[in-house]
Amino acid sequence: MKEKEEMEVQDTRNKVKMRENLHKLIISQLFYDGFQQVAASLIGLTHPDSPCPPSDRLMHLVTLGLEQEQKQQGAKIMGLGVSSKFDNIGSGLDLESISEASTIAPEPASYETVYVTAHKAPCRTGAISKDGQLVATGSLDKSIKILSVERMLAKSSDIETAEPQGHPVIRTLYDHTEEVTCLEFHPKEQILISGSKDFTVRLFDYSRTSVKKAYKTLNESSSVTALSIHPTGDYLLVGTQHPVVRIYDINTSQCFVGSIPATNHTREITSLAWSSDGKMYVTASTDGSIKLWDGVSSRCVYTMEMAHDGMEVGSVTFSRNNKYILSSGKDSLVKLWELSTHRSLIAYTGAGVTGKQEFTTQAIFNHTEEYVVYPDEATISLCVWDARTASRQNLLSLGHNGPIRSIVHSHAGAGFLTCSEDFRARFWYRRMAPV
Repeated sequence: MKEKEEMEVQDTRNKVKMRENLHKLIISQLFYDGFQQVAASLIGLTHPDSPCPPSDRLMHLVTLGLEQEQKQQGAKIMGLGVSSKFDNIGSGLDLESISEASTIAPEPASYETVYVTAHKAPCRTGAISKDGQLVATGSLDKSIKILSVERMLAKSSDIETAEPQGHPVIRTLYDHTEEVTCLEFHPKEQILISGSKDFTVRLFDYSRTSVKKAYKTLNESSSVTALSIHPTGDYLLVGTQHPVVRIYDINTSQCFVGSIPATNHTREITSLAWSSDGKMYVTASTDGSIKLWDGVSSRCVYTMEMAHDGMEVGSVTFSRNNKYILSSGKDSLVKLWELSTHRSLIAYTGAGVTGKQEFTTQAIFNHTEEYVVYPDEATISLCVWDARTASRQNLLSLGHNGPIRSIVHSHAGAGFLTCSEDFRARFWYRRMAPV
């Protein structure tokens, strides 16, 4: 008898928990469908125990349930069709997931500067290698530095190593004749790719200790503004002050452009990025639009006009599962776009004074995609949001004496690089507490 009562109590608890999850799914669906006021009212009535970000998961579950019911009954129900967009659910940042697992990454506000390197003029761009072992910085002084992360960490540590570590700067490259505007590490080879206002893209083989000059140069017709290398390392996206995006075969130097001029941007390219599978790429421009392209045919798939209320779009990047695009603009807003619907699902707000930015910079994910970070030009601090809920986290003072022109996070761990108008680049790292 007692065992039966305990089972009934447990069953009641399970039903209550299921109903709470249902309420959260309803709230998330209402946010997703644009009924913010109704969703907010429901939050006030149900008091959910965790945030309810915009999500289409309820529609997905209802669709699957009705489909199963149709199969069981052997007939269609009210002629309802099933959308195919739910056939594939990827990994990474996923707003459709209702997992309540605790965060595994340290909050960016807990990072600390472990090394500072200085150029002779404003530091305008930076990059981190795919394995997180190397950092590169580029400057208005026309130079490029490559630094070892291991040596930077050793330099800042109080622990003496058995073998003395060398200087963190392992290569200094001089081959551009104007400002270095963008940098990219090759994903498989010891090659660093740079773009410049001298109308060139240059490839450096840094496996050679004596390297100073590029082994290959791609000539452009205007200043190079953005680079992104294909996951295979075979193709390079190049953005310039010209509105047409270029794709170069790195091995042959052959250049390709889209075949439909009417779908191109109308002003200079500010940012571009390949998807992690290389099937798509995304571009942003001072014309205020974001464009999604087929990675094979280079045909424009969709254009998000007035993505940041018509203001200049400063950065675009894919989430790891390629379901979302993260963008930032001169309106000081960061937005998360869903590729399947081309809708802005989340706006991360509170960075600086809207519309008062002088420079563009980048909004990026941390290495686990649990956080979105973006430099605040007004306070020279790092704004941090929970990627799923857009809730503000602690600010991090970046210690620079000028605006941040470039920020890049390591894909391999808790480290990021900031490059500033104060001539300096800072490498930030979160040391793990000893066990």
